Amino acid sequence: MNHGRCRFIHIAVLITVALSTAVVGCSAQPAPTPSHSYDAPSVDFRTLPPGAKLPSGAYCARRVRASVSPEMVSANAVYNRSVGQRVGPGLFPLGDSPQASLLAPLINGDFTGTTQQILEWAACKWGIDQNVVFAQAAAESSWQQNDLGDYTSDPTRCPPGHGLGADGTPGQCPESYGILQTKYSLWKPAWPGIANATAMNVDVAYAIWRSCFDGDEIWLRNSASPSQPYRAGDLWGCVGRWYAGSWYTAPADQYISRVKTLVRKRVWERPAFGLGD
Repeated sequence: MNHGRCRFIHIAVLITVALSTAVVGCSAQPAPTPSHSYDAPSVDFRTLPPGAKLPSGAYCARRVRASVSPEMVSANAVYNRSVGQRVGPGLFPLGDSPQASLLAPLINGDFTGTTQQILEWAACKWGIDQNVVFAQAAAESSWQQNDLGDYTSDPTRCPPGHGLGADGTPGQCPESYGILQTKYSLWKPAWPGIANATAMNVDVAYAIWRSCFDGDEIWLRNSASPSQPYRAGDLWGCVGRWYAGSWYTAPADQYISRVKTLVRKRVWERPAFGLGD
């Protein structure tokens, strides 16, 4: 008998048994839980001071797309894939400083992504705290680009294709459209982009905010009270102006308070937010 060969067979059997035991032991362990964390860096855009050099839309697009954010509002899908349009200097009221017209060429709604990414893009592009943007969009529409509001019975204030009764309300048409409820009658050069593209809607809204924040809306001085004069650099005053069209009036104050509450509660982080579509 070849004892060397027998020893080899005996060792092989022991190795086989050991491996089998190891495999059985491993199979008894629970499977690892898949990770749902994102490796991409998050973004956190803050407010830039009045007159600051603003980043380009292309730069902001690169920053935002480096951060993963899931879609929370499925009804926005078509609007989020659509881009906007150029607007002329006539977008800004004649009562604005001539400086405001320099912002008009920057408006194009040229970005696609998830709803959160689009809001981040606007925050980056126009230099406003992204949490204020998230909260204001929540206040206006719960982040719904298909939202319609401010119905009127005046046919001269209805946009093309949205005459009285065309949107389901007899004898009326909506004046305000989209995620920031951007008003057609005030921003006609931005039509139809403000209705068709989420990015265009927020691009226009925060261009207007920036013109206010930079101190270019000099017509606001006429409506401001001596105790709270219109001035550049007032973030919340310009948020209230978007809703009320005036400076620290009662409607503006109520709106500011509401948006601040939503910032504090961070409602967009709730699991069910945006699911009412």
